[in-house]
Amino acid sequence: MKKEFLKAMDFRHACKVFDTSKKISDEDIHFILECARKSPSSFGMEAWKFLVITNEELKAKLQPACWNQVQISSCSHLVVILAGIDSVKPESLLPRKRFERREMPQEKLDFYLDLYASHLQNTLSSDENIYAWTSKQSYIAAGNMMSGAAFIGIDSCPIEGFEKNIIEEILGLDTAKYQLSMILPFGYRLNEQSSQLRLSFDEVIEFIK
Repeated sequence: MKKEFLKAMDFRHACKVFDTSKKISDEDIHFILECARKSPSSFGMEAWKFLVITNEELKAKLQPACWNQVQISSCSHLVVILAGIDSVKPESLLPRKRFERREMPQEKLDFYLDLYASHLQNTLSSDENIYAWTSKQSYIAAGNMMSGAAFIGIDSCPIEGFEKNIIEEILGLDTAKYQLSMILPFGYRLNEQSSQLRLSFDEVIEFIK
């Protein structure tokens, strides 16, 4: 299994052009999205949302705001990853609901809520700080999605090159609730994969004993 997973890591690359004639099956895209849904998040807040776009007209409308990158329109499924804003604020009562899923005694629940609010006091002080925190977490989900996709032979390309405000406007987002974190196209490569270039193991790994 370890060799199979490393094969997927070798297979994964930032696909620049997708084959428009090939579409991902419902079963496979659901598998990829489950990899996102099951990803870890700080305090278990799951402060994210995933918009799955297959509408060709909408993809074409988004492409100019994504630096005209062809992946946006040539992919099978375009996943727009959103970072939660309002949902992590204690006053929204959603953090309480997240903690309550553990069915803990009231005393323990109050302890965790106080710890959450005090530990994240600065983080929760502004929407800008919240976005920096929740957007960073959404990359964990993105990484799991790309790895899961590669494991079943599906390509992806993480995209940060976009005009955030324009994309949010096109999608009609309420930015008090969600803001754009990353755009992640999925599909099947049209061209052969270029050579994977990575630093050596010893250059990036250091064991501290």
